[in-house]
Amino acid sequence: MKAPVGSIFGSILSVLMFCSLPTSPLEANDSTAELATGGLVFVRNNDIEMLSEDLFISLDEIRVRYRFLNTSNRDITVHVAFPLPDLKASSFDDAVMIPTDDPVNFVGFATTVDGQPVRANVEQKIYVNDRDQTQALTRLHIPLSPFAAQDVIEKLPAAEKASLKRLGLVDEDGLPLWTLKTTFFWQQQFAAGRETVIEHRYKPSVGTVVPVGAAGLAKILKSADYRKYCADEDLLATLAKARSDFSQWSIDYVLKTGANWAGPIKDFRLVVDKGSPDNLVSFCGQGVKRIGPTQFEMRKSDFTPQQDLAVLILKPAL
Repeated sequence: MKAPVGSIFGSILSVLMFCSLPTSPLEANDSTAELATGGLVFVRNNDIEMLSEDLFISLDEIRVRYRFLNTSNRDITVHVAFPLPDLKASSFDDAVMIPTDDPVNFVGFATTVDGQPVRANVEQKIYVNDRDQTQALTRLHIPLSPFAAQDVIEKLPAAEKASLKRLGLVDEDGLPLWTLKTTFFWQQQFAAGRETVIEHRYKPSVGTVVPVGAAGLAKILKSADYRKYCADEDLLATLAKARSDFSQWSIDYVLKTGANWAGPIKDFRLVVDKGSPDNLVSFCGQGVKRIGPTQFEMRKSDFTPQQDLAVLILKPAL
């Protein structure tokens, strides 16, 4: 089995500051959906080069290591942010997978700079029809996470429930209708003429679908909705010989949000770990090679990203 060859990936750094990266839940019957997450976001600066980016993706963890170089003769301080995926009321219908129970840091995000932990600030706001309604919830001591708020809302007096309904925050049944936006942020100094290493890790939101027979799965992989995984003939041939059903596990990673460093990434490395030698994996990439029983690698020099990354892992049903 090899990872398919297809579109080239994009970048994880954005020209936007304190904005939310797009989410793209996988919609399917009897499925749970993933939330797309990406990398760091900071304001463009032409004096900061990205010397390397090392990205590791698995079902259990995403790790990224960046090496930056400040090519100027002065220290540069910029705002750096890590936007978490939006949590929306519609997420209930999609059975979104939330990696941790923490209502704020629900992906377990942690970062270091030159090996030292960063104490990031956090901003959480909720919106209904693009209007900030955060104060309406905090005044009533209602959790901002829609997944944690429902029990509290049910216990509110009728008058306060009616007030939330008038504001468009809940529906007739008292279910949350808002969107929660969460951003971790801090100020980062890049010393003149020196490298700065920033690393972060978190748990991905992984979407899954009930097991499907190999023949049916082969047809699904040819559909338009699955083109983002670039299933190739080798994978389809493997499925044609398989006798077991397969469950589908998907990870979306936002890569194409921009080029806000001075020039392309000098050295880009991606490693995808499928978890078990018995699993199958499919994702878009060029020059992908196997580097272990479960790991596949793609390397690029002077790399300017163009597309987001979607990884599909197929597990044989027991």
